Amino acid sequence: MGEILTGPASTAVGILIPDFPVESVKIPAGKDHEVHGWLTRGIRGNGVVLLVHSIRSNRLEMLGRARFLNDRGYSVLLIDLQAHGETPGERITFGIRESQDVKTAVAYLRNNFPHERIAAIGVTLGAAAIILADPPLKLDAIVLESLHPTFEEAVENRLKLHLGEFGVWIKPLLLSYLSLLLDLSTNELNPIDRISNLSMPILLISGTHDKHTTQSEAERLFNAALQPKELWIVPGAGHYNMHTYDRRGYEDRISSFLSRYLWQ
Repeated sequence: MGEILTGPASTAVGILIPDFPVESVKIPAGKDHEVHGWLTRGIRGNGVVLLVHSIRSNRLEMLGRARFLNDRGYSVLLIDLQAHGETPGERITFGIRESQDVKTAVAYLRNNFPHERIAAIGVTLGAAAIILADPPLKLDAIVLESLHPTFEEAVENRLKLHLGEFGVWIKPLLLSYLSLLLDLSTNELNPIDRISNLSMPILLISGTHDKHTTQSEAERLFNAALQPKELWIVPGAGHYNMHTYDRRGYEDRISSFLSRYLWQ
């Protein structure tokens, strides 16, 4: 199970052509490692948004968000995290090493858009990678979708969904094995321990029917975050693409939030 959870999710994303103009980018992130992505340019002064996908996915998941944000004048960078899409990597590490790719992408945007304000939107793994960056990222706003407070809770919720109460019994064994496999303490993977280190505006999004990350867990994260902050609990939504589930509501909410902190 540990091998399945951490195994790479490589996909040849670049062979697909989006239905709006994008530039392919490869951002150096150390020896023999490049972060692959697409960049679409918006209106000067409207800001830039980094989009970071969920676990076992890639930048294609974020195309709908990129399209609507670009239509509203934002420049947008979509990336593949390490061991996902076209960005190389041996294992998925639940945000800790993926955070290096996010830091690399933010540095790239700072260099290429020096006068623009920058935000990031992350979904599950992408949200964790944003939060777990050390030192904390210097951004002007962030949106975190379907983010778990602790790695242990994320594992337990998923084990219960697939194995019932038996999953609770094997959780300690799985956590120990994952710690050994990734050569890190699973306590390093807890977004709730890092979120209070962030000083930028935060919008947290979760669904009322999400059984992977419950509403009460999202509320704990929200309570731990500093002001200014917002919490949007989407009625009827589960643990899936919020933009697909409630396109109009999502676009209105995100547009209102980002315009307050990015437009100059």
